[in-house]
Amino acid sequence: MSVPYDLDPHRTTQLGLIVLQADETIEQDMRRLLPDNVECMVSRVPSGTSVTPATLQDMAAHLTDAAHLLPRGADMACVAYACTSGTAEIGADRIRELVRDGVSTPHVTDPVTALIAACRHLGISRLGLLSPYIASVSDRLRSVLAASGIDVVAFAGFDEPVEERVVRISSRSVIAAAESLGRDAQVDALFLSCTNLRTLDAIPAIEAARGIPVLSSNLVLAWHMAQLAGEPLDPGLPFRLAIQAATRAASSR
Repeated sequence: MSVPYDLDPHRTTQLGLIVLQADETIEQDMRRLLPDNVECMVSRVPSGTSVTPATLQDMAAHLTDAAHLLPRGADMACVAYACTSGTAEIGADRIRELVRDGVSTPHVTDPVTALIAACRHLGISRLGLLSPYIASVSDRLRSVLAASGIDVVAFAGFDEPVEERVVRISSRSVIAAAESLGRDAQVDALFLSCTNLRTLDAIPAIEAARGIPVLSSNLVLAWHMAQLAGEPLDPGLPFRLAIQAATRAASSR
């Protein structure tokens, strides 16, 4: 027997996230960071077991297919490609093209675009960068940031090429590395790179020790996605110290 039904006209804000096959972290972080009224839908893109410039470039061939696997009936306010080093290698403009070839959305972002937007929003131009990866991968990210007017004046890396080891780097190791990073340089903030590196629980301890803003790939990506979708995060959550510093600077002028 066929029975009648109605279609619910109400739609919540929907976001799309293209996650690396190897990533075990970002989905959990997004659940913690994004507002409860936002739906985040995930697709996966094939990624190498090791992180090198070549394996990062290889993802470009699969991005459109990954975007196409997001729900066709959804209304994606923003779609993000969730790889910091992959964005630096492939290029943000190319990523936008590849994603839009697979899904209709008014906005596409990535961790590098999000970091640049966050730095401009907060007046940050000198970063301390912590990366889990080998030097050739990290160097490309530094060059991309420099081209956008953001200087990496202090750098440290774990020199780990294997993704399944990156995700298991302890918070204790992240905190220890970040607490000493750039103490002899004038840095506006620290950036913890990599969507697979578990950083959210480390950030409060680093900020308490350093007294400067600490940003991460997943933190800035969640912020930028929400901003583009018109569903801004609680400003006290992601950029507490940064906003306090900007407020103090403005009040002293």
